[in-house]
Amino acid sequence: MQYSFSAKAQYRLAQITDCHLLASAEGVYKQVQPAAHLAAIVATLVTEQPDAVLLTGDLTQDHSAASYQLLAQLLAPLSCPVFCLPGNHDDIAMLQQLCQQAPFQPQRSLQLGDWQLLLLNSKGDTPAGAFPVAEQAWLQAQCRHSNAAAIWLFCHHHPAPLHCFIDKHGQQDAVALWQAIAAEPRIAGIGHGHAHYAYQSQQQGVTIVGCPASSVQFLATPDWQTKDDGPQWCDWYFAAEGSVSWQFRQLQLSRKFSSKSRQ
Repeated sequence: MQYSFSAKAQYRLAQITDCHLLASAEGVYKQVQPAAHLAAIVATLVTEQPDAVLLTGDLTQDHSAASYQLLAQLLAPLSCPVFCLPGNHDDIAMLQQLCQQAPFQPQRSLQLGDWQLLLLNSKGDTPAGAFPVAEQAWLQAQCRHSNAAAIWLFCHHHPAPLHCFIDKHGQQDAVALWQAIAAEPRIAGIGHGHAHYAYQSQQQGVTIVGCPASSVQFLATPDWQTKDDGPQWCDWYFAAEGSVSWQFRQLQLSRKFSSKSRQ
């Protein structure tokens, strides 16, 4: 099932990831209120009106029904479609149910001019990422039937090592993933969440872009450290003729809690 956008010269999509919402809007995750962070981002996007929003996993921290209801409430002001991917903290069934109500959409294949965006499900049985046979077959089928000139992938888990603590929860089927990417030369890049860390790199000629978290950021250290730098996300610009660019975004909020925690 594919979602096709109306023809235009350029499409702007906002990627929001690692919201880590709790059952209550006042709930605290790593010394911030993630609901307040997400609400501030949504308020900005309501004004800017992107063509779509991509949620790339760990949308809630406790995967409770109330946390998904809170997510729906916070994103309700958006008039654009919202597409979701699960993270290791997400409940698949609850997320699928959420995607049946507006503004959420259930599609994982998006057509934007000459671009095909494919949303990979990297959730496994552990906090680490997975690329099982069924998902491999889905990606191959989508590429085989796509007439797009260029393809961009999105997923939750980082596809290549970042050389810090988060690597123990990285993509465990990375060899299979990169073999699949190598088999399709139209794949230009892959965007992800999970690392709570904004960066860009290259592997096998493919661009990797890590989206910062809407909640807290992780430091690229051997041990797990977090930092409150305010709500963050990534804006993507896909031109209909095949070029792409992105911009990391950040808002400054008054902080009620201390800005750093350690585990």
